[in-house]
Amino acid sequence: MKRSDFTAENGTARVVSPAQGHRIWSETYDSRPNPLLALESRHVSPMIPDLNHRMVLDLGCGTGRWLTSLSARGARGFGIDRSREMLVQASRKPEIQGRLVRGDLCQLPFPHGCADLVICAFSLGYVRTLEDAVTELARVAKPGGWVLVSDFHPEAEAHGWKRAFRSGSQVYEIQHYPFTTERLLEAGRNAGLDLQERQQPALDEPERHIFKDAGKEALFEETRGVPAVLIVRWKRV
Repeated sequence: MKRSDFTAENGTARVVSPAQGHRIWSETYDSRPNPLLALESRHVSPMIPDLNHRMVLDLGCGTGRWLTSLSARGARGFGIDRSREMLVQASRKPEIQGRLVRGDLCQLPFPHGCADLVICAFSLGYVRTLEDAVTELARVAKPGGWVLVSDFHPEAEAHGWKRAFRSGSQVYEIQHYPFTTERLLEAGRNAGLDLQERQQPALDEPERHIFKDAGKEALFEETRGVPAVLIVRWKRV
């Protein structure tokens, strides 16, 4: 077993659309520890520049995980997501109330060059046209601004990992559109983005306790060492 949700190794998965999946997942997304989110946060946080009074866009913001964190670092900005249910959860966080928009990554309701930082976490894999989404990310970034993307690593998928989660006794696998690292980097180049950094971290000791607390430490040993998250940081030319 290798799955994106480490708790979902037993039972038959029900395959659902991104809209269905995130509607169901929204109920537990913030309350259940997720080792991939922990791993991503551990590596992405040091990559974020000083944001005091700067404009950020959290695209595919979900429950507002990154927007809340960036606001605490002095940023101002907005979050956008297609899932109404995820946005309902996000709206309960006082720091980001009134700064959430329902919309599409490929048709962002923001003007050209408005953001000092554009962040898009674990969302591109749910977009059918990756290139259109990356072009939009680049469009709303200021010249000299940053575009930071994270997603499920293609190599993890090649090892049989799934974009899956558990709700009650049911395992759900979310439909998605696989892409390669090379395709993502090419999309960035074509959109006028200059690659600054790429990381491909694997689960390691800081994530062990999440598995241990769930009684699945053996699964940690099985999954560690496989690139789990792809992180790319660009600068807008």
